[in-house]
Amino acid sequence: MRYLISHPDALAELGDLDVALYDGTQPMPENLDNVEFYAVPYGIIDPRFCEPIARMPRLKVVQTVTAGYDHVLPYLRPGLTLANGRGVHDAAAAELAVALTLAARRRLPDFVRAGGEGRWASGWSTGLADARVLIVGYGSIGAAIERRLAGFEVEISRVARSARPGVRPVSEIPEMLPRADVVILATPLTPETEGLVNKEFLARMADGALLVNVSRGRVVDTEALLAELSAGRLHAALDVTEPEPLPADHPLWSAPNVLISPHVGGLTAALAPRARRLLVDQVRRYAAGKPLANVVIGPWS
Repeated sequence: MRYLISHPDALAELGDLDVALYDGTQPMPENLDNVEFYAVPYGIIDPRFCEPIARMPRLKVVQTVTAGYDHVLPYLRPGLTLANGRGVHDAAAAELAVALTLAARRRLPDFVRAGGEGRWASGWSTGLADARVLIVGYGSIGAAIERRLAGFEVEISRVARSARPGVRPVSEIPEMLPRADVVILATPLTPETEGLVNKEFLARMADGALLVNVSRGRVVDTEALLAELSAGRLHAALDVTEPEPLPADHPLWSAPNVLISPHVGGLTAALAPRARRLLVDQVRRYAAGKPLANVVIGPWS
């Protein structure tokens, strides 16, 4: 077994190679001595999916189906290449980012709650047209979010780790925040982005602005956000939180002006075919000795 992958349909397409399936629902194969390519199962981040890396002496490549890879980093060792799932979740995550933004800006949670009480609670909302949207993290998901916002008559600004034409550097965020009506977080979790949205960041956001997080919960200082929400100054729409899952008694649940979805950014029918295509392509590349796509780390020396 040279290749251990996490998608049954991909397994069927790779039948001519020495491939085995492990998607997290069955026991891990006992003998991992010959595994060279390991695709980490997709789903709830669980150490048992990564701990077997230590039992793969010939391992060369760790492949995630997730765009984020922070959960794998503690299990890597020198000599390994890490590739992520860039592109797999673009459509689904971008859809949710826009859905959360629209729902919050059009007060859909208020109307749903009123409907549950049998109340006809009509009223004005800010809407999305003419809003100034700042996308923080302009990778493939950030670009997909912009494409889906294109028809909503918004003004879009972009920030990324590396500045390029049309995209400003992270260092310029403080001066951009006061004029943004909506701030969408689509950045990976790294040492530089952990806690990026802190008390100072939030304080610079305009009164009534909306923070949308489809990245990682730890990018945001939860206590600082709670303070702004409780004061009624900001709004938030969160697909990810810190901690996660969010405990039943956590104050975020009852905070005003917040909409929470349970980390479902990638969970649509779009996931399976994109994950299959990625895994088949990556295994084929590796088997042919070709460069891999989506390499984020390595090979280490």
